Amino acid sequence: QVQLVESGGGLVQAGGSLRLSCAVSGSIYRVGYMHWYRQAPGKERELVATITSGGSTNYADSVKGRFAISRDNTRNTVYLQMNSLKPEDTAVYYCNANIQYSDTSTYLNSWGPGTQVTVSS
Repeated sequence: QVQLVESGGGLVQAGGSLRLSCAVSGSIYRVGYMHWYRQAPGKERELVATITSGGSTNYADSVKGRFAISRDNTRNTVYLQMNSLKPEDTAVYYCNANIQYSDTSTYLNSWGPGTQVTVSS
């Protein structure tokens, strides 16, 4: 069974840093686009950052210059380095990935369970 497992969340003071990780485990053929989303209390889930299998990246305006997404294709793992954190970054952060299970299958979208990030002022 394929799982996405996030780690690295926690409590940090404003201005601090955290690094999130998300590993795809199980029997898969290839991982395509990988994303980080977040959802704050009472708000809709929003896309934070995207990375293609080739390493191209894209960011929400609210995190540009502060967050960096990267991936290790040999480990099917995506990272989110979060610097200069602000209280408004407080949310549950979710990993999302497009996964190909065999060389003849289409990509299926999968979510991790989420990890809490809390930034205190």
